[in-house]
Amino acid sequence: MAPTKAMRPIIPVLPATRVTTRSKAQNNNALLKGKRKADASPSKQSAAKRSAFGDVTNAEKLKAFDNKSKQIQKPLLKKVMVQSKVLPSVKTIGKPKQNENVAPPPAPAHKVQTRQTTKVVHPLIPNQTAQKPKEVLKEITVNKVKTRLSNEFEKTDDSLYSSALEDISVSSRGSMGRKGSNASTESRDKMSITMVAHQMEANLNLGNHEVPQGVNDFDKENWDDVFQISHYAMDIFNYLKSREPTFLPDDYMERQPNLTRWMRSLLVDWMVEIQESFELNHETLYLGVKLVDLYLSKVTVNKDVLQLVGAAAMFIASKYDERIPPLVDDFLYICDGAYTRKELLRMEINLLKVVQFDLGIPLSYRFLRRYARAAKLTMPILTLARFILEYSLMDYATISISDSKMAAAALYLALQMKGVSGWTPTLEFYTGYKLEEIMETVITLNLNLHRKPKEALMTVRNKYSHKIFFEVAKTPLVNTEEFKA
Repeated sequence: MAPTKAMRPIIPVLPATRVTTRSKAQNNNALLKGKRKADASPSKQSAAKRSAFGDVTNAEKLKAFDNKSKQIQKPLLKKVMVQSKVLPSVKTIGKPKQNENVAPPPAPAHKVQTRQTTKVVHPLIPNQTAQKPKEVLKEITVNKVKTRLSNEFEKTDDSLYSSALEDISVSSRGSMGRKGSNASTESRDKMSITMVAHQMEANLNLGNHEVPQGVNDFDKENWDDVFQISHYAMDIFNYLKSREPTFLPDDYMERQPNLTRWMRSLLVDWMVEIQESFELNHETLYLGVKLVDLYLSKVTVNKDVLQLVGAAAMFIASKYDERIPPLVDDFLYICDGAYTRKELLRMEINLLKVVQFDLGIPLSYRFLRRYARAAKLTMPILTLARFILEYSLMDYATISISDSKMAAAALYLALQMKGVSGWTPTLEFYTGYKLEEIMETVITLNLNLHRKPKEALMTVRNKYSHKIFFEVAKTPLVNTEEFKA
């Protein structure tokens, strides 16, 4: 569908120069030493300094402040002499001479305070037999609440730390009363904790790490590497895969009379440009596109608000995934002043309410990295799969496909385009999909690559045509009939 004239002001064409981020002005020397940018972004030839980032990079204000401070002379400080005073309650006591018999001063009676009663105990006189009063010999009984402690803390009676499961066991033990013995109480506590643990294990499919014969056990090879989290990596991705049906938008274009598929493609292309300009992570881009689709599937918007939805989605995704996210002024500038600060913050609140503040959305990019690492694929193959997956973000036909299946299909298509191998048992185990289950998605992705690229949607192709990304966008395409198992 040809672009309408009304769509042009919605998605502004960005200038040829790149946006200078806050960290770039301070780390120009670090770039020369080989600083790794976000997922190997292409190097910028010229760093343009824009006036919109005056509030972000206040180097000029600091420079002017330093020059002004040099001209201001510091006032002379007056020296104040403080005379030492002796408190009236302090008295000087003369020391006795050597070998002089002086009776020791009587010690004042001190109080021993307990939780229940306060008793006075008189001090002992030297050379006198110590006799403990009968009140001291008695044990002071204090009512203490004993809790079963977690294994992560030192087990002392005074500790207040206890886990949630142990709180449940303590309450169940209190409901039993004092009739049962200690042995029966402890056994019931263990049974309650074991039942909850088994229920959690059944829901999350924990411990399902049995690798079939002939499959590369990637987690076992990295078992001692704390950064690989191999002990529960399989559990994490099983959990993310179980949450995918919650975040699958439906065909919402029929309920959007003011929007078209072409407008959505232009918006996604613009969001890719934001990711490149601010050097954001790829996870930020995927999360932003997902938030846009989830919002449009539940709220009807006009075409003049579409860009505001995309900006708010990228703003939220940056807060979720970035260490130093861009500021509000950055997104207002990138929108070419089409919206105010109040409008952007209001859209951010509305978007968070629509998704119910649940940002732990499974992303196809995370699944793709997991599959490629488990299969020990090379970086050019993984980068080609990234290009296929990122290029599919502009295809409206893929919004209803699960992210794990999209990642598996993109990886298989990259293997076919490189002519490396087919669908191996290792990929089948870690992805959880057989070849016939992903073949329809593979054909959809391949047809999308065969379409003639349009000039308004060239950001992704230009990005992956760079040498840093191994020029994977120039890889020859394959026909569907050439696919092999």
